[in-house]
Amino acid sequence: MTGRALTVALAQRIPRPVGDTLDGFADDVSATLAEHPGVDMLVFPEMHLHDADHLPEHERAAALRAAAVSLDSDYVRQLGLIAARHHIWLCPGSIGVIGDDGSYTNTQLVFDPAGRLRASYDKMFPWRPFEPHKPGTKFVVQGLDGDGAIGLSNCFDAWFPEHTRQLAWLGAELILNVVRTTTPDREQELVLARSNAIVNQVYMASVNAVGTAGRGRSIAVDPEGFVLAEAGVGEQTLVFTYDPARVASVRANGTMQTNRMWSQFMEGDEVIPLPLYGGHIDPASWAPRSISNDSSAR
Repeated sequence: MTGRALTVALAQRIPRPVGDTLDGFADDVSATLAEHPGVDMLVFPEMHLHDADHLPEHERAAALRAAAVSLDSDYVRQLGLIAARHHIWLCPGSIGVIGDDGSYTNTQLVFDPAGRLRASYDKMFPWRPFEPHKPGTKFVVQGLDGDGAIGLSNCFDAWFPEHTRQLAWLGAELILNVVRTTTPDREQELVLARSNAIVNQVYMASVNAVGTAGRGRSIAVDPEGFVLAEAGVGEQTLVFTYDPARVASVRANGTMQTNRMWSQFMEGDEVIPLPLYGGHIDPASWAPRSISNDSSAR
């Protein structure tokens, strides 16, 4: 059983100032859901709640680190209460997180409709040399209580095809790529969203910031690479349907009834070495996993 289809909203927004209370964010969530009733999942851009562009440039890094919190902080609990209030899956983008070892990471969060923090993911590919965060080392896929599974991806991660491929192999059927792209390469990122969707037969949702913090043009792509929704350069909410059954159908019947990449190998095919990674592709294990109702894969 693949689960029911979910309505997903991508909130392309101007980010909120670092150190601000969560009241304004809570109001935005309420207003967005009132404008788009029936939304099951709401997703915001990278570092949406931690923006320092209003500060002098030499003060920004220190302000962002000072605002970082632990995952068991009251700040994170308040975000969970917002999800519970509206009974939605909520990805508030990413925030700065201080780990038990003192590490500073750019961490994407996902809360379930009961307000529980169900997944956290440390950005694996910070944009060097400009982002000071410690790179994460764990891929994160979270089951949606029987309604498929999401993979977590943060901005520059999408430029590394290994990242999305690994999430798909771990069972992700929808990739949430939260973005804060201010540079002129957003056009290329739209191509990457479609290509990552095509070669892995997954939904891709890339939600960008706007204003001085981002160039907008958020996008949602289906498992065959067709654009479901695309935003302009101002504040906007994209709404699309994520249907796990669609992923299963594309993988079973092939992209455009033709290509079935996850069914590539036949019995007796040899292992393919991957010298770049010091590993290999084993035909015996070349298939996406199935995520159970409450499980996550890392």
